[in-house]
Amino acid sequence: MNKADNIADVDVNQLVKDNDAGGRDAGPLVNRLILVVAVAWSLFQLWIASPLPFSLGVFLLNDTESRAIHLAFAVFLAYLAYPASKRSPRDRVPVGDWVFALVAAFCAGYLFLFYRELAGRPGQPNTLDVWSSVIGVLLLLEATRRVLGLPMVVVAVVFLVYTFAGPYMPDMLAHRGASLDRAASHFWLTTEGVFGVALGVSSGFIFLFVLFGSLLDKAGAGNYFIKSAFALLGHMRGGPAKAAVVSSAATGLISGSSIANVVTTGTFTIPLMKRVGYRGDQAGAVEVSSSVNGQIMPPVMGAAAFLMVEYVGIPYVQVMKHAFLPAIISYIALFYIVHLEALKAGMQGLPRRTQASASQRLLSFLMTVTGFIVIAGVTYYVIGFIKSMLGAAAVPVIGVGLLLAYLGLLWVSSRQPELAIDDPNAPVFELPETGPTVRSGLHYLLAVVVLVWCLMVEQLSPALSAFWATMFMVFVMLTQKPLLGLMRGEGNPLSHVKAGVNDLVDGLATGARNMIGIGVATAAAGIIVGTVSLTGVGLVMTEIVEILSGGNLMLMLVLVAVISLILGMGLPTTANYIVVSTLMAPVIVELGAQSGLIVPLIAVHLFVFYFGLMADVTPPVGLASFAAAAIAKYDPIKVGITAFYYSMRTAILPFLFIFNTQLLLIGLDGPFHLILTIAVAIVAMLVFAAATQGYFLTKTRWYETLALLLVCFTLFRPGFWMDLVHPPFDEIKGEAMTAAIEQAPPNTGKRVWVEGLNLNGDEVRKGVLLPLGPAGTAKERLASAGLTVMADANGLMVAAVKFGSPAEKLGIEQSFHITSLEVPAARPAKEWLYVPALALLALVMWLQMGRLRREKAGVAAASA
Repeated sequence: MNKADNIADVDVNQLVKDNDAGGRDAGPLVNRLILVVAVAWSLFQLWIASPLPFSLGVFLLNDTESRAIHLAFAVFLAYLAYPASKRSPRDRVPVGDWVFALVAAFCAGYLFLFYRELAGRPGQPNTLDVWSSVIGVLLLLEATRRVLGLPMVVVAVVFLVYTFAGPYMPDMLAHRGASLDRAASHFWLTTEGVFGVALGVSSGFIFLFVLFGSLLDKAGAGNYFIKSAFALLGHMRGGPAKAAVVSSAATGLISGSSIANVVTTGTFTIPLMKRVGYRGDQAGAVEVSSSVNGQIMPPVMGAAAFLMVEYVGIPYVQVMKHAFLPAIISYIALFYIVHLEALKAGMQGLPRRTQASASQRLLSFLMTVTGFIVIAGVTYYVIGFIKSMLGAAAVPVIGVGLLLAYLGLLWVSSRQPELAIDDPNAPVFELPETGPTVRSGLHYLLAVVVLVWCLMVEQLSPALSAFWATMFMVFVMLTQKPLLGLMRGEGNPLSHVKAGVNDLVDGLATGARNMIGIGVATAAAGIIVGTVSLTGVGLVMTEIVEILSGGNLMLMLVLVAVISLILGMGLPTTANYIVVSTLMAPVIVELGAQSGLIVPLIAVHLFVFYFGLMADVTPPVGLASFAAAAIAKYDPIKVGITAFYYSMRTAILPFLFIFNTQLLLIGLDGPFHLILTIAVAIVAMLVFAAATQGYFLTKTRWYETLALLLVCFTLFRPGFWMDLVHPPFDEIKGEAMTAAIEQAPPNTGKRVWVEGLNLNGDEVRKGVLLPLGPAGTAKERLASAGLTVMADANGLMVAAVKFGSPAEKLGIEQSFHITSLEVPAARPAKEWLYVPALALLALVMWLQMGRLRREKAGVAAASA
């Protein structure tokens, strides 16, 4: 029996259950207890996110208390739902697991239970404090091992050992170490370790978005997205693969799990991809690549977007804006890759149930898009008018309008046939009809509209936006089945009401169980964050990379990428991002600044995040590849290798937006510049896909591949060639520097060079992108960044740095000097280099078109 046969025996649904919700089925009583606790956790999170505690003055909790209760729920459910090993019983919960669950929940809730007492003795733990901390850390690591496997635990244990073994380390790694009391207090009794920012984001933001996605999926949106993608794209050449890309992107919007995304969409898409001609490894790799890419797709980004808000210090809407274009062009490139694979293999699409001419389909598509645009525009301006007229009283009016829209779309849905789950392995598979399929679930999009409206228009916090969107989904789940039954004239309305309630309870429980892994992952990652703040190991990482790279900027970035890839192996998205951003982001910032690489912090964090995620694809660790291989009945290593090959387009993006931040929509001068940047980025990524696939209009020759790669590089980074002719910036000093600071537009940033001795006595010279506040004098604008300065012969001397300010985060210290400021050089716009690049692309296309004509003529002559 070969490896593919072994994979065929894997139950992928059990794989998802084991990975995302625990694999234990402990009988009706325990299952009901788990259900009650999971639902209680979801209701608790909705309570603390809602305005009700503040309105009623009941059960008000601060962030620390909320985090403690959040982790208590997570570890309690982890021990009940996840067996200790493969040999552990799955039909019952052993006594030891009950003890572990209760003790772990007590230790996790210790900060909540004894909050007042702990606040009265900061930094002075008593015996119970220390024992609770030590046992809590050990039980947290065991829960992490059960839920996430060994990789996360090994990383955390290595950092714990480093905390205590500092005095015995080699000189470069040595530090003074920490006592048990100090470490226990730091890791468990403060917000510097386990109960730090990461767990706070899990409790405050991530849970609500995961719950929203769970409710949306339980309501039927997941199936709706898949069927709609197939109805729209399945007829194209290689259509199932294209539908897999689109449906995985849509599912990625509501799912924080790569493996769940693979199985949700892959069970349907992979057999159909194989049917039209894709090999098993190609079919699995397309699904893996598109599902993992869901982690880089705003608005959720595998829940890492909310962590970036805290770590980078920019609003959530800004994180979405910066991450949007790379994610979109990465998906477009994958779509193009599967098209090229279909062209190379001469594949066709799946048959439609009804045939329509190309002009009819185009007209229908244009009318649908136009209708959405018109409805969106009317809605936006009508709501804006209502708000301007009624003020605070507009809320109930808008609510009534939303209700009417919901009822209208539900009525449209009731006129369509129900979306059944088709069998992709059936002898004859026909695509669902486009119009009825798309119309059958339009009311699901209202929930997404509510979320986006609250975030983008009302500019509510992410937590409050997710709360209102989730409450709307609760309303949908309770009402859609009874209302649909009523509109269709079906009898027995009580059965529909009961089905809606059951769906809601199931969605609340599933959302909580999906959060177990994220909860323990963010808590365990807090151990790593705490070690960095306690020992200063982050500086050690910087020194190691600096020595290995020899000061070479590109080699430094490659080393950081490789280390991020290694650190990310086996870790879920949230823990992955916490680890790589804590250890690797400061390395790029510090070493890049010394080399003149001054980039916004969001670009650095996205760089390490992308490479951490590549570990989800890379064999032998990636569970997503294993799940896809099980569905495709193919070797998982081959699936992983093919998926990594397809994901090369994602791997080059971080290097490109580090040097060209316009890809993150930063530094654009207006609408035309925005359109040009998006268009050029898409063309460049398509050219890269063609070069790596060895196929453009026809099979490429080696010199055409080199030309395509040159075109791609020039389009993505035109400044490289221009910088060889003239540096992009000129340095100014003295009074000219002060005047430039005063004349800079309000709330922008300036590139400045700082020099001086740091606290370790080392000479420092580096560039930083210093944010400036509103208009004012140079001293006032620098003060808004946290600097108090005074002029002297060397420039502007830093007299004081405000704690927690942007300047402090950039590593500026007291007594440093701001010696110079960089201003854009007077030189031709780098965009002029698009012209020769596009000319070279046109030449390659001309050569291939001529060869393609000759090939077709030869085939025609041979057939004649």
